[in-house]
Amino acid sequence: MVAVHPPAGATALRAADVEGGDGEQNGAWGNGVRATARIRAEHNGRATTLPLLHSDGPFHLRRLRSSGGRARVSVIGAMSAPLGGDRLALDITARKRAELEVTTAAATIALRGSTTDPADYDVRLTADENASLTWLPQPLISTRGSTLHQTYTVDLAASSRLLLREEQLLGRTAEPPGHLTTRLTVRRAGRLILDQHTTYGVPAHAWDGPAVLGGHRACGQLLVVTPEPHSIEEPVHLGEDPADGCAVLAPLADTCALLTTAIAPTPARLRLLLDAALAVRVPAIRCRRRGS
Repeated sequence: MVAVHPPAGATALRAADVEGGDGEQNGAWGNGVRATARIRAEHNGRATTLPLLHSDGPFHLRRLRSSGGRARVSVIGAMSAPLGGDRLALDITARKRAELEVTTAAATIALRGSTTDPADYDVRLTADENASLTWLPQPLISTRGSTLHQTYTVDLAASSRLLLREEQLLGRTAEPPGHLTTRLTVRRAGRLILDQHTTYGVPAHAWDGPAVLGGHRACGQLLVVTPEPHSIEEPVHLGEDPADGCAVLAPLADTCALLTTAIAPTPARLRLLLDAALAVRVPAIRCRRRGS
């Protein structure tokens, strides 16, 4: 993620900063950093609280002002990451009836670093019964020479709600991207409802061809899952001019889930398409508390 001043007590160091170490101390892992940050939200009968905010390595967690009983957290970068060799994870849980929104303060930038080893970035999202979980990070930028494997693992109760957005920018201005693989796995009530795998950048084949990105550099998706079935039964196409990008909003086999996939020439245009999809027909993501 974009580097800012590290928080006091940051535990993760680059391997080169560990004197006489083998990379296992202070969060170092081989040629990179090993770190897991954790967020847990619980409902105390009146509002959502945050009993667990555990910052680690490049992840500094900051509590934001709550909104209507919903707890809000921002993930701030405490060092440049992910770099080659890093093993990073975010573990985010909304317990029963909790309402949680998590954002990032800046874009995540995947860099090569001092090694050609791949970096791993895992995001684990869990929403228990009657919980609401919103994940709205800034874009992930894949830079030349980097190799990043990103995974999302989502576990939802049948009565929970999810709003998940992910955006990727393939390469900085006038440069090709690195190698980026992403996987999104979603289970609802223990049943698999989505398992999606994408690969961009060399050595992947045809990733920038007309059947995939069509020359665009920004891509992303928006996933909405609610307890109630959605009224949309057929795919909805968004975007009039392919040169300005396009999106498709489609119901999944699980009628409580809608997935929007979009491509665009710029991150700003991509965000407009995803916002337009959200406005088409999405029930309120917030949980309705019993008795309210």
